[in-house]
Amino acid sequence: MQPIDVLIVDDHEVVRLGIRRLLEEAGFSVTEADSGEAALQLIRQDVRTRVVLMDIQMPGMGGLEATRRMLACTPGNRIIILTAIADGPLPRTLLKAGAHGYLTKGCSVDEMTRAIRRVAAGERYVSGQVAQSLALSLVDGEGESPFDLLSRRELQFVMLLSQGLRNSAIAKTMNVSSKTVSTYRARASTKLGVSSEAQMIRLALEHGVVGRA
Repeated sequence: MQPIDVLIVDDHEVVRLGIRRLLEEAGFSVTEADSGEAALQLIRQDVRTRVVLMDIQMPGMGGLEATRRMLACTPGNRIIILTAIADGPLPRTLLKAGAHGYLTKGCSVDEMTRAIRRVAAGERYVSGQVAQSLALSLVDGEGESPFDLLSRRELQFVMLLSQGLRNSAIAKTMNVSSKTVSTYRARASTKLGVSSEAQMIRLALEHGVVGRA
């Protein structure tokens, strides 16, 4: 039987190497990329069906935009988000964007391999912790997090801003003009009810949109 091809996308080398070793021991064929940009270049150069383990918080475009672009150019790939963020608006946003699974980095090796096999077979897989968070958010109301009000691009702006990027760098990463970035900032500020970038970043930390260092 042909082994399942897995692409690990994470900016931390130690994380990539650790996951790679475990997956290769389980019989998977594994490649790595250290950013969303590198992952997109790899899949364009070597077109094949893969299961992609995608981190969210990486320098550059990050996992949210990388997921969108990857599915747009190679829809046969199956993407599992693998991140430390289990709640807040990100799980729902990424699943709506087309991700086929969502795991936390605290999951067991057995759960990770089970998720990969199910997703490779055409199923979806969400870890129990994330599923509970999603279910509770539905019970408590869709608008519990103010970040649910943001568009995908506005949310990406907030995540890039939280990396400490300036307007010009954000514009380059998002492939838009600085004027458009200013529009995203103004819309996000209005929807979130904040008046400064510092308040926006603090709110993002409080609601789990970005992880604490």
